[in-house]
Amino acid sequence: MNPGTTRGTNGTTTRRTVLAGAAALGAAAALPLVLPAGTAQAAAGDTVVDDAASLLTRWHTLLTGGPGLDLTDPQIAAAVARIGQAATTSAKGLDPSRTDGLFPDLTSTTLSNHVTTSFKRLATIATAWAVPGTPQYDDTALRDLLLAGIDWMLTNRYGPGHTRFDNDWDWEIGSALALNDATVLLHDALGAERLARVTAAVQHYTPDPNLWRADRQIATGANRVWISTVVAVNAVLRDSGEDLARVRDALSDVEGSGANSVLAFNDASAAAEGTGEGFYSDGSFLQHYKHPYNGGYGKELLNNLSRLLNLLAGTAWTVTDPDLDNVRGWVDEGFDPLLARGDVMASVCGREIARPSKQGHVSAQTVIEAVIRLIPGFPGETADRFTALVKQWIAEDTYRDFLAVTDLASLVAARQVIASPVPARGPLVTHKQHPRMDKAAHHRPSFALGISAYSSRIYNYESIQNENLHAWHLSDGMVLLYTDDLGHYSEDYWPTVDPTRLPGTTVITGRPADAAGQRTTSTADWAGGAALPGTTLGAYGMELRAYGSSLHGLKSWFCLDDVIACVGSGITADAGTAETVVENRKLRDPKAALLVNGDAAPADTGWSAQLDEVRWLHVAGTGGYVFPEPVTLHGLREDRTATWREINLKYGTDTSVTRPYLTLWQDHGSAPSGAGYFWLQAPAASAERTRQWSSAPPVKLIADSTAVHAVRRCADGLLAANFWAAGTAQELTADGPASVLVRSEGRTVTVSLSDPTQLRSSVVLDLALRGLTVVSADPGVSAAPAGGGIRITADTRARHGATLDLTLKRS
Repeated sequence: MNPGTTRGTNGTTTRRTVLAGAAALGAAAALPLVLPAGTAQAAAGDTVVDDAASLLTRWHTLLTGGPGLDLTDPQIAAAVARIGQAATTSAKGLDPSRTDGLFPDLTSTTLSNHVTTSFKRLATIATAWAVPGTPQYDDTALRDLLLAGIDWMLTNRYGPGHTRFDNDWDWEIGSALALNDATVLLHDALGAERLARVTAAVQHYTPDPNLWRADRQIATGANRVWISTVVAVNAVLRDSGEDLARVRDALSDVEGSGANSVLAFNDASAAAEGTGEGFYSDGSFLQHYKHPYNGGYGKELLNNLSRLLNLLAGTAWTVTDPDLDNVRGWVDEGFDPLLARGDVMASVCGREIARPSKQGHVSAQTVIEAVIRLIPGFPGETADRFTALVKQWIAEDTYRDFLAVTDLASLVAARQVIASPVPARGPLVTHKQHPRMDKAAHHRPSFALGISAYSSRIYNYESIQNENLHAWHLSDGMVLLYTDDLGHYSEDYWPTVDPTRLPGTTVITGRPADAAGQRTTSTADWAGGAALPGTTLGAYGMELRAYGSSLHGLKSWFCLDDVIACVGSGITADAGTAETVVENRKLRDPKAALLVNGDAAPADTGWSAQLDEVRWLHVAGTGGYVFPEPVTLHGLREDRTATWREINLKYGTDTSVTRPYLTLWQDHGSAPSGAGYFWLQAPAASAERTRQWSSAPPVKLIADSTAVHAVRRCADGLLAANFWAAGTAQELTADGPASVLVRSEGRTVTVSLSDPTQLRSSVVLDLALRGLTVVSADPGVSAAPAGGGIRITADTRARHGATLDLTLKRS
């Protein structure tokens, strides 16, 4: 195969040089852990693989697990059986003699996903035909049926002689990926003429790894990697080294001088001039301009990139861009903190939460499979860290057994990872903020908690293609609590939850129209917070300016290890009834006890009540809630029935599902002016611990004005504050918007701060503590004596909401 050449941005012919060192990850052996016999991982000085047959074998191995599978092994046998069962299901109704559609339920000529689904079914059947041990393996009649099916699709639906309709993604990515896979699996049976028809059809829709859509837009983020994958496999099928070189360079956007590189962080180098889609150095991932999407498009980018790296490693087209090193950061910062015991936090999954096939833990499977593929390409410490990470991810998800659902190649590779002497990482304990996408994650040994905000920089939610129709409040301060109920957000949570009362949100009651306000930024800039390094201590907040109403309010979450202090103020609206939702829990046990000030509330479905003088609540299996100042709440138990079709017209089903819920909320009244709230959430706490904390709250409210929210932890005096404007919270004064934590440990005082508006050139704090001297400070942070205390000045230009730290010592 001719290695090919590519055109540089100046029009001259250029060739990449293989880079040395850890940055050249693609030059390492980023191949599948299980390869066909005799296939070696290429290292420096080894023979470069450049023949099409070898690359076809690599892709075939990714699809089938390769030769030599031990069919007597129970896990292998179960995986083979799953492949056979999937093929049996997919083959139902397959009839190339039909004139209206290859399958009786996929006959539309206006819905493009019918084309993609037809090809996916063919690929599923072809996989079973190619895997030894399935009932379909090497079946001659089935082979002929598959070939006739491909012919039908090329004649009637897909290729140069057909007009595309509906969604470009189906024509250029979805259908093309599936047809490529089926072609690799059936390669030796296709014949030269049919193979030429297939590759010409794919090339017709997807000729360029840099461009997509009918009007040939620049491809970005996950779409660029998907397009590159289509072109790469097609190039292997056509024996085109020239196009493989274009794929390699498209990942770095050589033609665009790196502006839309998928490997570079979007807040660095030339990528900052692109659309902003892709990964950021803080772990955020954006797609469709301003939608947080780590658990959707982000995971697909990682997944397909890992497959491409496997295909190209050790070849003349090895990816050698130093920015490939950033993949380490994607995993550590962009995926690990957003996984909660096998569940990807829904706030970063976009419209995929409204797909029944993507419930709960399914997205995490894709992440795990991708990281497994990456391990061989990361020598030394990173490989060990990723191995420890994968072992932890697999072991801690006791709800969905990864080894019982993954594909054959990933199963074989995963078992090698599990057999490694490297120990599992252990549970994640961290507080992580993603200021580039207005999200925060708080991990403790017994729970994880995700906070979803939005601002002038980030969209509220996505509802396109008639999906995710009721996600109106997904970013209005939604708090997702992950406990040992690992199936909470699976088992039909998103169609059955009351979408007007998502936990943590402050809303105007009422039901908006489907998809109302989707793809909208806020008129407020303040969203973000600060975190103390090396701890699970963080301040987070948002200025809420609701879409579709005059509702305005200030919301804070002070995450102080096992207690989250929830503060709201300035809740105002010209009209409508405002509510803040304390909890809305799908109950694992429909009779789960609710204690109100120690007394059990009725556990009957349909119970509702006004709860007066509430000092503390406890929900069995969920945790406790402490109200230092007694409040009036409302409670409701209900069975909620819905269909997935109600939130997803495209992929939803019409089967009714029913789930039990307990909802608790605070009513701020009609057209409130300056309303507020304050409670302490204690996830996973026992009823007794909650009762004790109600008598002696571990956190005290210091300020809840429209200038500042602040709390102090009683045990160590930690002060956490969100300044909405210039103001003072006891010994701490800020000159304007800021998020700050101040912690004293012996003679050491640590200060962490940020500008959550991401607009200020500097933040100035006065700390009224005497005798402090600077021990260490982040670049741009300085301190000097002032007025009997110390004045801290932080340069926050171009920090994009990141936390800056300062360590002081008492004399």
